[in-house]
Amino acid sequence: MGQILDAATTFFTEDDWPFSPVDEKSALSLVFKGQNGQWSCYAQAREEHQQFVFYSVCPVHVPDDKQAALAEFLTRANYGLIVGNFEMDYNDGEIRFKTSIDVAGDRLSSALVKQCVYANVIMMDQYLPGIMSVMYSDAPPAQALAQIEG
Repeated sequence: MGQILDAATTFFTEDDWPFSPVDEKSALSLVFKGQNGQWSCYAQAREEHQQFVFYSVCPVHVPDDKQAALAEFLTRANYGLIVGNFEMDYNDGEIRFKTSIDVAGDRLSSALVKQCVYANVIMMDQYLPGIMSVMYSDAPPAQALAQIEG
């Protein structure tokens, strides 16, 4: 196991997060339950690049007819974010939130993993109601975002 995956494993163990290794990858699979839903998460150790990446995967995929509205919502949300960003895969409608840290020339600590992970899950939990509102209630993206950020 590399130093980055080891630091991530240490954090999740210390913080009592159940996780499973992802076969043949330097990654861990987890589940997070927030106030607004439950979703899958992935912690990826990019040892060769000295990077740690954490993803929260939205629990629902965006249907083709809602992708333009969700792309607008996510773009508007990303504009004001300092740490992390939303992504949407146009092929299958998957939405995820990504945070990462590059530790080239240094070491990844449990404290840094914690900051990266919690910043991530807090953002997905905060914006999940807006995603659902645009997808299922036909709320205009700007209005759904204003309800979250207002």
